[in-house]
Amino acid sequence: MNSLIVRRILRGDVGAAARLMRDLDDELPSARSALKELYARAGRAHVVGITGSPGAGKSTLADKLVEAARKGGKSVGVVAVDPTSPFSGGAVLGDRIRMQRHTADPGVFIRSLAARGSLGGLSRSVFDTVTVLDAMGKDLIILETAGVGQDGVKVAGAAHTVLVVLSPGQGDDIQALKAGILEIGDIYVVNKCDRKDSEQLTRSLGLALEGTSPRDGWTPPIIKTAAVLGRGTRELVDVINEHRSTLVRAGAWERRSLNMARTAFMELLETGLRGFINEECERGKDCRKIFGDLAARKTDPYSAAKTTLRKLLSKSPPPPSFKKRGCPPFSKACPPVPRRRGRRGI
Repeated sequence: MNSLIVRRILRGDVGAAARLMRDLDDELPSARSALKELYARAGRAHVVGITGSPGAGKSTLADKLVEAARKGGKSVGVVAVDPTSPFSGGAVLGDRIRMQRHTADPGVFIRSLAARGSLGGLSRSVFDTVTVLDAMGKDLIILETAGVGQDGVKVAGAAHTVLVVLSPGQGDDIQALKAGILEIGDIYVVNKCDRKDSEQLTRSLGLALEGTSPRDGWTPPIIKTAAVLGRGTRELVDVINEHRSTLVRAGAWERRSLNMARTAFMELLETGLRGFINEECERGKDCRKIFGDLAARKTDPYSAAKTTLRKLLSKSPPPPSFKKRGCPPFSKACPPVPRRRGRRGI
């Protein structure tokens, strides 16, 4: 079965890719096996990350980038991550709504994902989804993060080119003077430049970037756009292509790809270990005793964490898994997970 779905995805079959992405999200063992086969066939697409504060116009800008890439004859994959409710666990997936006009285009595949509490503006399923889109033969993969603050820097390790989108009227002229998310950009985009206060933001951003050392032979430019009006997007596409060419000439393309692989590996490792530790604490009495001792100030968090880590890591943690299934993760004996509806890619 895996070989069949893998062959269909390698031929660009949208239905097969959507089903595999859903199964990966549901953590079916067969989906993991298929992903292993696809991973060796991926690694050719240009991954462009788009990050910035909520309301900066990231989705509208991504929509215009898709349009420009399609006019240039490129096939495009979009991974749009939306914030998740901490109460219901649901997500609006509004980014998909803004790109509805591309749904009938066979050269465009859009996948919306919920952040599910992941830090850094990315979902845990992002890396798997990018691998599937890459193996499908997409030339360009646009990775739009959930709206994040200054600490949402994970996208820097998930893309070859990172766009930081800012817009006037949101305090971004002050944010430009601070460290954090503004240090990861390869291209800085001042969106909604038709507004009067956009010049102030551009000047503040220019001052913040003044004296920045070139990275990989590239000095980050500031591009002004008004995505809703289609203004500046053509120039932005040219700069994105120029950045890719610069990375290739400088020998930095391979380094960035290596960093992307490292980020995906560490994300899976950290999530698996975190899940293992949480499960051990829920099942055992030791953690409940530690929590009580901490509340009573009989011990301190550092000593307790050090002792607990030593005990837990002396055991053999299971393969990375993100859900409680009532059986060993990815075991063939695990019952199938009920499918969730309404999660297909466009």
